[in-house]
Amino acid sequence: MSYDAIVLAGGAARRLGGVDKPALSVGGRALLDRVLDACPDAQRTVVVGGRRPTARPVRWTRENPPGGGPVAALDAGLRATTAGLVLVLSADLPFLDRGTVRTLLAAPDAHRTDGAMLRDPDGRDQPLVAAYRAEPLRREIALLATEHGSLTGLPLRALTTELELTTVATGPLASFDCDTWDDLAAARARIREHGTVLDQWITAVKNELGIDLAVDTKTLLDLARDAAHGVARPAAPLTTFLVGYAAAHAAATGADPARAVAEASRKAADLALRWAAEAEADAAAEENGSG
Repeated sequence: MSYDAIVLAGGAARRLGGVDKPALSVGGRALLDRVLDACPDAQRTVVVGGRRPTARPVRWTRENPPGGGPVAALDAGLRATTAGLVLVLSADLPFLDRGTVRTLLAAPDAHRTDGAMLRDPDGRDQPLVAAYRAEPLRREIALLATEHGSLTGLPLRALTTELELTTVATGPLASFDCDTWDDLAAARARIREHGTVLDQWITAVKNELGIDLAVDTKTLLDLARDAAHGVARPAAPLTTFLVGYAAAHAAATGADPARAVAEASRKAADLALRWAAEAEADAAAEENGSG
């Protein structure tokens, strides 16, 4: 699906003491980078706000005057896009994922109405986690500018109430934003919870290394366990490294990366089990001989 992305990253962050909120980190990665990771296939990604380092290239723009509010920022971002469908996101969504973005872009009524936006579990609409058709968005922004003489200071509801939008229900995390230090602390604690930390860590590592690979975590953990128990504890990380290297080598010759990982893991796990069985047999023979 062809779309452009606009990320609003120029707020004043007053409840955070005016810090550069998009640069704050959750799980070792800047909030802005985490949002950018959710829309990697956008034709064009425009960030509205002051320039700062990002993990992937983006286009930069600013509303005029800077600090003119969300409608003015959205207008500035929209001027830098060309696609008929635009994804609009705030820069402080630590748990936004690609699945949520795909759901928004493919919302059943998104192309018959003016777009689709997230509705959180408390029933609140989230206009900064939304996909809009560009033409009606431009039209309504132009009408607001004519009516008010300026877009500066206008709230988003002045725009969204004039659009016919589909709402998409979501879980509690997709629209979780970091407006306060407590929010940031909660996000950092959440990402380290036992049930989610491995998935979050694997996703972060893949993003940091610039790879997109479906990782069978169970297979790799089973392999690490077999190597640690059947050979020696330090064998676990070394074996998984070698499996990754072998899989990358196979992929470079045209093999499917996920299948290459699975095949290399199977071979290494079988070897570890044979190694362990041999050691057990030797230990049993020694015990029988000494008895």
